[in-house]
Amino acid sequence: MIIIIGLGNPGKKFQKTRHNLGFIFVDYLKRKYQFPSFQIKEDLFSKISSGKILKEKVILVKPQTFMNLSGKAVKAIKDYFKVPSEQIWVIHDDLDLPLGKAKISKGKGSGGHKGVQSIIDSLKTKNFIRFRIGIMPKDKKVIKKEFVLDKLSKEELRKILPLKKKLALALETAIEKGINQAMEIINQ
Repeated sequence: MIIIIGLGNPGKKFQKTRHNLGFIFVDYLKRKYQFPSFQIKEDLFSKISSGKILKEKVILVKPQTFMNLSGKAVKAIKDYFKVPSEQIWVIHDDLDLPLGKAKISKGKGSGGHKGVQSIIDSLKTKNFIRFRIGIMPKDKKVIKKEFVLDKLSKEELRKILPLKKKLALALETAIEKGINQAMEIINQ
């Protein structure tokens, strides 16, 4: 079993913001692999949907805590499903990667991402997989908090669209051949 967690903030106010790319990508996976509708699980502080990708059981998760408290939901999910941290795959936005680029990381620090840091603090390990989706602004002097909470422009959405298919291919490769093979697809 693999738990795929998309990071974001709940509520209409945050839909289609840069910080909600984790939710956007998990929603795409739900549609692509025909998972059932997300169900709220209050005891897990999340919306979840379960199905299969290839022959692997997969739980898709959208934490309903706010971004900076993501670790609370991830810890509850990990404990409930009794999975090792290596089977937790987190999808999130990343200010250090250019828009339209993605990277898979494992066992690394948060890079200043507060949602990822919350997960590291709650799980007491960095030993989980991260699918990092680039949102780096053209002007790097942009105030981070305001930038990540702004809506994605049409141009940004066009640049991100091809990453959805690439991410799905990487996930399938990771399931069939391991995460290192998936890294070869994404980390180019």
